[in-house]
Amino acid sequence: MAVTPHHETSRGRSSQPFWTMARRDSLAGFLFIAPQLIGIVIFVLIPLALVFWYSLHEWNVLANTFTYTGAQNYRMVIEDTNLREVLGATAIFSVGLVVLNMSLALLLAVLLNQKLAGIAVFRTLFFSPVVVSLVAWTIVWGFLLQKNGGINGMLQVFGIEGPNWLREETTAMISVIVVQVFKNVGLNMILFLAALQGVPNELYEAARIDGAPAFKQFRRITLPLISPTILLTSIITIVGSLQVFAQIAILTQGGPGLSTTVLVYYLYQQAFQFHFFGYGSTLSILLFVIVAVLTFAQWQLRKRIVFYES
Repeated sequence: MAVTPHHETSRGRSSQPFWTMARRDSLAGFLFIAPQLIGIVIFVLIPLALVFWYSLHEWNVLANTFTYTGAQNYRMVIEDTNLREVLGATAIFSVGLVVLNMSLALLLAVLLNQKLAGIAVFRTLFFSPVVVSLVAWTIVWGFLLQKNGGINGMLQVFGIEGPNWLREETTAMISVIVVQVFKNVGLNMILFLAALQGVPNELYEAARIDGAPAFKQFRRITLPLISPTILLTSIITIVGSLQVFAQIAILTQGGPGLSTTVLVYYLYQQAFQFHFFGYGSTLSILLFVIVAVLTFAQWQLRKRIVFYES
């Protein structure tokens, strides 16, 4: 039996190219996702790590001191009596925004899904606030909601004396919610409209033949088939409601009292107005945990509310 020399075996192995087709495909894939990975590391992971590091310290910018305090900032979170009222205002704002936004968006999507002449104009009209500058939108509404503003001017035409919308606790929260809903309802409306247009007409025809009324068709056909979009919009809207800052800063500055001071604005006050950067970082960790828990809970509920999930 012939024995292959050792140098011939080595030569045969080295003749195989290193950059095989599989390795080239893998390299191309890594190069395509590299910008996204680098962006996540630089703008998400590293800032999260730094925020946690700052939460363990007290950073006084004016005195140029950076002192390790351990868990002291986390104990302050538990002992902060104002934080309870802030979390309550945050919950009221988020629940009111999510319920009103999604309900109105779904209603508008159902209405705009009708095949009527000129319906495209109304779609553009309702979506246009989404692309308007947030600051400009809020400033305009700030003028309209003044005691002598446009809203009360229209109410006076009907003999109604309107309140000072942004200076009373109840109306201030309602005003901020409504302004935010009108600003972003068009985005959810477009998502719902796209989902509604994907529902097969054959299902509605079969339901009408069986004598099902319109509401039952909506409940038994429409809602289950657009449930993936409902899940998506609910996650986007809830996370967005916990990050609202500009509207509060421009319209009410968190007042009257703490009635409209949501967690993001309270965080800003502690860190950038009172210069408690360590405590502000701790509040950032709290906000991150709340968003993560709510998102995880919604994702776990998908098997019950999303139609095509097993």
